[in-house]
Amino acid sequence: MTSMPVAERLGSHLKRAEQALNATKAAVLKPAGLTVAQYAALLHLSANPGISAAALARLCGVTPPTMNTVLRNLQDRELIERTPHEWHKNVLETRLTEAGRTVMADADARAVRVERALAAEFTGEERAALTGLLARCVSILERERP
Repeated sequence: MTSMPVAERLGSHLKRAEQALNATKAAVLKPAGLTVAQYAALLHLSANPGISAAALARLCGVTPPTMNTVLRNLQDRELIERTPHEWHKNVLETRLTEAGRTVMADADARAVRVERALAAEFTGEERAALTGLLARCVSILERERP
């Protein structure tokens, strides 16, 4: 017997919400030919052209080896290009190709529909409260991390 029922564990509720969001995004991104991780990489690349793989991994919340696999797959499909940094030859800058921008636009329209449907279920006040509560969760959990 545990000292705290699963239904009372906020982490379980957060995880279920994250899993539902990822499963829904995976389903809507599939026709665009992308996984959620690939979409996240393209999304952040579109806002940060030339970013390194390590920085992109941090933005996407994945490990650097995972990001390298994601980038290799995107590069194989010619959706991104990676070139050596002008001054730091060991750093590869990553940018979307024209094909990558096209796929990103399609995928983003699909993902935005999910985000808008989710947001539409809440009033503006509820969205602000939820965002604030989630930010508090992050803050508390970061403080508790050993």
